Amino acid sequence: MLEINAPEELSRHVGETIGPGQWIDIPQSRIDAFAQATDDRQWIHLDAERTQAELGHAPVAHGYLTLSMLAVMMYDLVRIDNVGRIVNYGMNKVRFIAPVLAGDRVRGEVVIERVTHEDNFVRAIFNVSIFVERLEKPAMIAQSIILYFNQEKSGQ
Repeated sequence: MLEINAPEELSRHVGETIGPGQWIDIPQSRIDAFAQATDDRQWIHLDAERTQAELGHAPVAHGYLTLSMLAVMMYDLVRIDNVGRIVNYGMNKVRFIAPVLAGDRVRGEVVIERVTHEDNFVRAIFNVSIFVERLEKPAMIAQSIILYFNQEKSGQ
């Protein structure tokens, strides 16, 4: 884990690999809840009997569920004090390389690609890899862009 005092210090860590982080369980109940929240009820996510019969394995977690785990993974990997707010600015180059199955555990690893200092925030681009416990290669890769805003000064 990277623990720093302020967003400006991220610049000193460009090129560093941070992680891997803690394992996160992906039970069928999480996949079901994601399907309910997004109305994506495709059978490959919800029908264990059919996925086993047709695909030979457990139901597949939604790719966007895997991607959404990035928020909790980033909090696990990068801790910054003296930051006002953190904003997910977007993603680049998202690729779902291997399926995450019901019952799998995933964890993240990031490399700080680039850091720029703007007027009242720091923009950081992280190369992210999400790994599944049963696989050696990542299940997902992406670039995450995060804005770290300065703390508001009292009296302003």
